[in-house]
Amino acid sequence: MELMMYGQVKADEAEDQTMDHRYNEFKLQAIMSEHKKTITAISWCPHNPDVFASASADNLVIIWNVAEQKAVAKLDNTKEFVALIQLLEIGAHTINKEIWYQQFLPLKLLLDKSKTNSEQDPQGSKSQKHVLRPESLEGTDEEDPVTALEWDPLSTDYLLVANLHNGIRLVDSESLSCITTFNFPSAAASVQCLAWVPSAPGMFITGGTEIILTYSRKKYINQEKDWKTTPDSQVGVLRIWNVSRTTPIDNFKLKKTGFHGLHVLSSPPKKKSLSSHSPTKNHHTSSTSEAVPPPTLTQNQAFSLPPGHAVCCFMDGGVGLYDMGAKKWDFLRDLGHVETIFDCKFKPDNPDLLATASFDGTIKVWDINTLTAVYTSPGNEGVIYSLSWAPGDLNCIAGATSRNGGFIWDVPKGKMITRFSEHGKNGIFCIAWSHKDSKRIATCSGDGYCIIRTIDGRVLHKYKHPAAVFGCDWSQNNKDMIATGCEDKNVRVYYLATSSDQPLKVFSGHTAKVFHVRWSPLREGILCSGSDDGTVRIWDYTQDACINVLSGHTAPVRGLMWNTEIPYLLISGSWDYTIRVWDTRDGTCLDTVYDHGADVYGLTCHPSRPFTMASCSRDSTVRLWSLTPLINPLQINILADRSWDEIIGNTDRAVEAGAPPLLCGKVSRDIKQEVDKLSGNTRGKKLQWFSECLSPPGGSKNLWDLVAVIKGQDDSLLPQNYCKGIMHMKHLVRFKMSKAQELTTVKMSKFGGGIGAPSKDERLKEAAEIHLRLGQIQRYCELMVELGEWDKALSVAPGVSMKYWKKLMQRRSDQLIQEENDDVIPYCIATGDVKKLVTFFTSRGQLKEALLVAQAACEANMPTPQLSTSNGSFNPDGNNMEDYNELLHKVSKELAEWYFQDGRAVLAACCHLAVENIELAMAHLIRGNELELAVSVGTVLGESAAQATHYALELLARKCMTVTTWDLAADLLMMTPNNELQLVKLCAFYPGCAAEINDLHEKCNLPGVEECLQLAETAEGTGDLFETIKYYLLSTEPEKALPIGIQYVKEQISSSDWTLDSVCPYLDLLSYIRTERLVLHKCSEFRNELLILCGYIGALLAIRRQYNSIVPALYEYTSQLLKRREVSVPLKIEWLSDELDAWRACTQLVKSTDESPYTPPSDSQRMIYSTLVSRMQEEPLKGLIGPDYVTGSNLPSHSDVHISCLTGLRIQGPVFFLEDGKSVISLNDALMWAKVNAFSPLGTGIRLNPF
Repeated sequence: MELMMYGQVKADEAEDQTMDHRYNEFKLQAIMSEHKKTITAISWCPHNPDVFASASADNLVIIWNVAEQKAVAKLDNTKEFVALIQLLEIGAHTINKEIWYQQFLPLKLLLDKSKTNSEQDPQGSKSQKHVLRPESLEGTDEEDPVTALEWDPLSTDYLLVANLHNGIRLVDSESLSCITTFNFPSAAASVQCLAWVPSAPGMFITGGTEIILTYSRKKYINQEKDWKTTPDSQVGVLRIWNVSRTTPIDNFKLKKTGFHGLHVLSSPPKKKSLSSHSPTKNHHTSSTSEAVPPPTLTQNQAFSLPPGHAVCCFMDGGVGLYDMGAKKWDFLRDLGHVETIFDCKFKPDNPDLLATASFDGTIKVWDINTLTAVYTSPGNEGVIYSLSWAPGDLNCIAGATSRNGGFIWDVPKGKMITRFSEHGKNGIFCIAWSHKDSKRIATCSGDGYCIIRTIDGRVLHKYKHPAAVFGCDWSQNNKDMIATGCEDKNVRVYYLATSSDQPLKVFSGHTAKVFHVRWSPLREGILCSGSDDGTVRIWDYTQDACINVLSGHTAPVRGLMWNTEIPYLLISGSWDYTIRVWDTRDGTCLDTVYDHGADVYGLTCHPSRPFTMASCSRDSTVRLWSLTPLINPLQINILADRSWDEIIGNTDRAVEAGAPPLLCGKVSRDIKQEVDKLSGNTRGKKLQWFSECLSPPGGSKNLWDLVAVIKGQDDSLLPQNYCKGIMHMKHLVRFKMSKAQELTTVKMSKFGGGIGAPSKDERLKEAAEIHLRLGQIQRYCELMVELGEWDKALSVAPGVSMKYWKKLMQRRSDQLIQEENDDVIPYCIATGDVKKLVTFFTSRGQLKEALLVAQAACEANMPTPQLSTSNGSFNPDGNNMEDYNELLHKVSKELAEWYFQDGRAVLAACCHLAVENIELAMAHLIRGNELELAVSVGTVLGESAAQATHYALELLARKCMTVTTWDLAADLLMMTPNNELQLVKLCAFYPGCAAEINDLHEKCNLPGVEECLQLAETAEGTGDLFETIKYYLLSTEPEKALPIGIQYVKEQISSSDWTLDSVCPYLDLLSYIRTERLVLHKCSEFRNELLILCGYIGALLAIRRQYNSIVPALYEYTSQLLKRREVSVPLKIEWLSDELDAWRACTQLVKSTDESPYTPPSDSQRMIYSTLVSRMQEEPLKGLIGPDYVTGSNLPSHSDVHISCLTGLRIQGPVFFLEDGKSVISLNDALMWAKVNAFSPLGTGIRLNPF
């Protein structure tokens, strides 16, 4: 199973966000899951950025190491609820359990006594003295919970305390006295969290909630009118304070929800520096030259606030980094669940929407293309255990809660329109809306009833069970049949068309309570059930029997999902943190994934992409997965244009033991019907529709829309949501202008700008006025600039000259760029400085904005002003259409690279197709290992994509070189021109018996094995080495090719002028010798030499392709083989070491530090590297230069931790297991390795096949 993309975090985990410095973008780096309860406090080590501590509601404190992404120590005897934890560094940073107390004592732990209860403290709280209560509560029994505590970083005695209702106090913990009480501007304000500002002693910030009150008049019976106030909404307010003032310095209303946590970064995140377009510092004064303008400061910054960044966490799950100086978000993830997610469902008529139900009392609806929440329910529902979309386009969701019964939520209107209370105060564990009869909704509850009602609340049936009912599911083949799962370990089936309240069937067999049940969508009468006994059982209603038991989970089973196309494919999720994929025909577990960090609860299948599924978990994430790798032969059958019988079948054929996968669902049948309606060449549409069916929703639809535009399809046929994705360059500006017209009535306020201006120097202002009256306009302008009055200076600057006005505009834009101020945009556009504006956007990671500006310039929507000068018309420097077009392609490449390095190769390809760079689009698909999609798109695009399509077909053929798909590999290679050599390699590697080998030879139009032996001997006699090697490999004695080929390669690399092109064809051909022959004892010397030569040449190929992550590993691999095995090759370990050092030095891959500053390469290193480069020559497919990044490469894994045997580092993203079943490398490294060296990194002689 392949992880595709990542959803939302976090309730009971530690999470680490880091900035991608190349794109100024925050990315999730790690999710670390050890706490079983909600995390209540987090504190970073002040002197080690890799270490932090966390505490949870179960009184557990954990010390984490972020670099190693693991817990390094635990403290589980705090005995109290930990409200604050703060690390003080003592001694070294290395932590282990034995030296916990020596390293990290004293730990300052403050216990919130308001949260202590008799269960947590058997002695009760009477012996605990409450100290430092707010003055207003002294002498009373009233409680006012402490919501936040922070020690003063400069004192071990001073403590900042926030109470929920009575505000903030600075107290002396030694003398138990209050030093200062701080006042809020409104009685409706409260504080949830606070933090000191490390860079400004005495300054702190608070995060709180302010209730917005609505004033209205109410008409009473006596007709008198009076004012009343009602709470209207909440606002999350960030306030900035100084201990010298009792009122806040500034207030920022950041979100329509309260704060959950707050932290001030001790230093702001480093950002990508601007290019050489940034202005240089001017040291002259206004009396002699240009004025030096003051920096733009807000009033409160000028007062006392240094620039600072606050990490903000909100009650609705939002997380962001707020720049307090610029008053804008550097990063904001707007919404997210903050607790366990129990259920998830795709919207039936719009599968781009995914709904989730959570312990936090909300349902959220996500756009899976942007992975953002677009709707959220009102909340305050207790726990929401289950949800169900209304059928069709009703746009409603039914929800099941722990305390408020069931409800129907109108999603667009955001209102609850119906509630069901038949279960009383008992929790409802499951709710199911019938999709065959939209008027019926079923609920099951802890009261032992499964109730069937109409949507208006009329009860149709009440089915009594002997214990709590946890799950129910409507049959997809019979609208009157429903199954239930019960705590009494049984599965029941009820038939609604009768008046009986007794079940038609009762299935017994589970040894613990049954939770969910699911009917098969493709096999009538088949259903499955998941139980706390850790098994999934398959039941046949027609036979009244259990037909299979799926064993493998080690904890209760919760999530269940049938695939809607492959009738025997079932997916289950469990409390053992895993998702398992089953072949229900024989009970085989096809795959197990461990990426979730906690119990897996909900599973759901995408309605129109049946091999895309979503899962949700107690780790509060939603994850999207692709099941396509499990049906690869089927996908290749479509590409190879096999008959319909090998693609689509009926259920009976598909469930036969050992039958290959066949599509049996509605989506595939609909595609076949549409293809059958077409006339002429239907291959293109067939490839497109099946590609969209089998691909995950990460941009494949967008890609096919762009292909249609390039192929000349009429724009009117483009889908309505085309403008939401990456558009072709000819549409981009047009769609954006249309959007702008829609927004003309909306006044938009810009970020930043401040709420005042710096104080003015009265004497300079007076002098400026005098210069103006004397007609000295330029001097006036310079003084206004010095005073920061840019607008006044610019308004009269044309009176000097238009050239001076433009120069002044450029100076202003330079200053604003230095300040990273959005106000720079109109200045750049007015002066026609497109390049500067594109650079500004690019430097901030706003690549889509940069692309739009570049495209607008290409369409002449930004004509440079023709400014008159004394020499005639003004001609801007180099700003012509050719420059703009070059700029457009440059920005498009940058945006594509951003998507690609984020693990989204399909969207990267879309960026290139948008500017019709087909070569790079195909290259990114191949480098992302989207081979099937590359072949499909390349086939439709035709000649312009032919070279890349043929390479993708060759890689796919290598993928098919397994036990059951050799014929498919041959079919794929036959789709390429000049395919004889590729077919030779296929037949040479085929491991069958002589008769089977001859059959494959015949299919590939090659001579039989005996004839090949004769041809080899003939070619050897004539001195044709390549033909000799080729025919020996195809013969009954392939090992005879080894000494001939290896000797030739050794002679080549012994010479001084050899190149990769002179040896690669021979080594590549030799690498296809059948494995069972290569590993023979008599071939050991030649095998060792072949592995060493392939390793060395692979290292050079990796350098040529810029596979930087595996170059050192290939050199090390080659050196180790040289060291350990008796061989005679013209290579020395010292030479390899020198070459690796030279490559590192000359490509500046050695990281400089304070202890070891960067040193330039020596002359000898330059010479060595120059020799290497001369041997490499050019890469035939230039677009393939650069590392591979498969989908999901940047996604953090939870419990599935693997260390790469190549790098020794933890692998992030998909892994690839080597032939010993234990050693692993990242899938990216495996793909790159296999493209330059066919043999495994373990040195066994086994070929690598990660494709």
